[in-house]
Amino acid sequence: MQMYRKYKMFFTMIFQALLRQKTRMFIALLAVAVGAAIISGMITVYREVPAQLGREFRAYGANVLVLPAGDSSTFDETSLTSVRNALSGEDVVGLAPFLYERLEVNKQPVITGGTDFAELKKVSPYWMVKGEYPAEGSKEILLGAEVAKKIAQDADKAIGQTVSVSAGEGTAIKQFTVSGVVSTGGKEEQFAFVDLHMLQEITGKAGAVGLAQLSIVADGDKLAAVEEKIGAADPAVQPQEVRQIARSEFSVLSKLQVLILLVTLIVLVLTLICVTTTMTAVVTERRKEIGLKKALGASNHNIVMEFLGEGCVLGALGGLLGSGLGYLFAQSVSMNVFSRGISFAPGIAILAIVLSILVTGIASLIPVRIATNVDPAIVLRGE
Repeated sequence: MQMYRKYKMFFTMIFQALLRQKTRMFIALLAVAVGAAIISGMITVYREVPAQLGREFRAYGANVLVLPAGDSSTFDETSLTSVRNALSGEDVVGLAPFLYERLEVNKQPVITGGTDFAELKKVSPYWMVKGEYPAEGSKEILLGAEVAKKIAQDADKAIGQTVSVSAGEGTAIKQFTVSGVVSTGGKEEQFAFVDLHMLQEITGKAGAVGLAQLSIVADGDKLAAVEEKIGAADPAVQPQEVRQIARSEFSVLSKLQVLILLVTLIVLVLTLICVTTTMTAVVTERRKEIGLKKALGASNHNIVMEFLGEGCVLGALGGLLGSGLGYLFAQSVSMNVFSRGISFAPGIAILAIVLSILVTGIASLIPVRIATNVDPAIVLRGE
């Protein structure tokens, strides 16, 4: 009971002291809250950004290729089922199979790719298609912009036309309808694309796949683990990382990490300076109060505990307020940049509060030293 009264009196003194210095304490509280908001917000953004940014990078194409193992030029479609099963717990965006063959389109040699267009749209959302993608299993063809210009002087006019497709002289000729024209700024503009099973039928290569493009949300280490899973899933295939995409993603994330670290350190230092200045001014204004307490028997330990207590309470309140504001800040950044919300992380809020208490505690050390050096005799004489 006596201990309870002691602590009750201690915290009563602290809160009364804070209320008596409303203006200065509000400035210190605001500094701590802003610092905590920026720190918790930046940490929250950094925690969420790798996944968010990784998914945004997937808009630029596959980051892993699934190729035939050894000297084989193709592998069986069933191998893709094994790969999908092996990656069932991963964040797979899409897995698009491809089989490329040189066909004759309107008697002109054109490299034609057979693919699953539903998966292709997930893996390569950057493809700009005028018209429509071919429907699954249909006799429709998607022409690259350069191929379309050869067939019809104006690429747009090629849409809706019927073209003949064959595997070469002496083979059956099939009629396909041009469903759309694709522009990518790359080699795809020189190709034509049809449904995978239609190409397998034309070439007599039932179930054959030349390669598959895998788009998966994973960083460097996780991507290596994904490659191991693919290699172990089926001996007929081997994975290969698309290094340009992976390196770009790693470079952006590394720079972001350094930026967040620098901002966090700068904010911590500025908060420390602001709180130290405010607490020093508070101690200077309360020299007579400190002198009176010492004259009445208060020890330096009592004075130190009181001012450290004020600093820690200030830090806890500022950290609590700042962690909430930091989450709102991070949510706003995520919605505006990625158009996706983020979940509240209690661990980050606790970290922000603990950091705020540590910063205000450290910031109170200089003012506390000044307070312990107050000579009650000199102060009470008004000197």
